[in-house]
Amino acid sequence: MNVDKVVSIVSPDAAPIKRMVQQAKDEGRAIDATCGRRTRAVIVTDSNQIILSALLPETIVNRYQER
Repeated sequence: MNVDKVVSIVSPDAAPIKRMVQQAKDEGRAIDATCGRRTRAVIVTDSNQIILSALLPETIVNRYQER
């Protein structure tokens, strides 16, 4: 992942985030990287695409910081 393009990494639990994800799915801007698992993080990019991840937001940040 190109980290410079990431705007935010958030939990999908809040209603506004759920609406944002649904709108992105409807518009074809959502990338589902969960492999069928539960969505635990939503990554928003500067190109207005949404990436759904099965990893927790904290895990994603920790993996980035380890590099």
